[in-house]
Amino acid sequence: MQSAITNTRTRYGWATILIHWLIGIIFIGQFALGFVMVRLSSQRTAFELIQLHKSLGFLLLGLVILRIAWRLGNAAPALPSSVGTLERRAGPMAHLALYAFQIALPLSGWALVSVSTLEIPTMPFNLFVMPNLPLAESDLAESLWTSAHWYLAYAGIALVALHVAAALRHHFLLRDSVLTRMITPSSSRD
Repeated sequence: MQSAITNTRTRYGWATILIHWLIGIIFIGQFALGFVMVRLSSQRTAFELIQLHKSLGFLLLGLVILRIAWRLGNAAPALPSSVGTLERRAGPMAHLALYAFQIALPLSGWALVSVSTLEIPTMPFNLFVMPNLPLAESDLAESLWTSAHWYLAYAGIALVALHVAAALRHHFLLRDSVLTRMITPSSSRD
């Protein structure tokens, strides 16, 4: 039985699974990294972690855009018949909210570094200089975008926690295939 790259009517394919888990790991890792980097006493270590945080933020933004493009061209498998009407309506809205936060959060970080009066260049993974967004630099704007980034991060992680809780509910309480189809890829026979 050969695993498929694309989704089938009952399961996700390798491409969707890989992008999903990669985004999830980076998103949660970014939250932890952001939490730690602003609390360090060593400015050098904090600076290096901030640069890593910015690099991973741009990677996350690219992966989420790729995920959305892939999703638009590759339909999700149908939900099991055991999934109720309320969940069938709430699920797509929750996924849309996840996508929105996963785009808004890196964009707010990009805006934050763009308006910073420190003018520290952003070099994703030390490969190239990422241009700033065309926003005016000021302490007030930096404060605004710092707050926006902070609130988006906490709201985003709450949404991820809800997503994880829903998946675990499906797996352990409802005992349906909602979680397993995002772990075990489709096959050419599906």
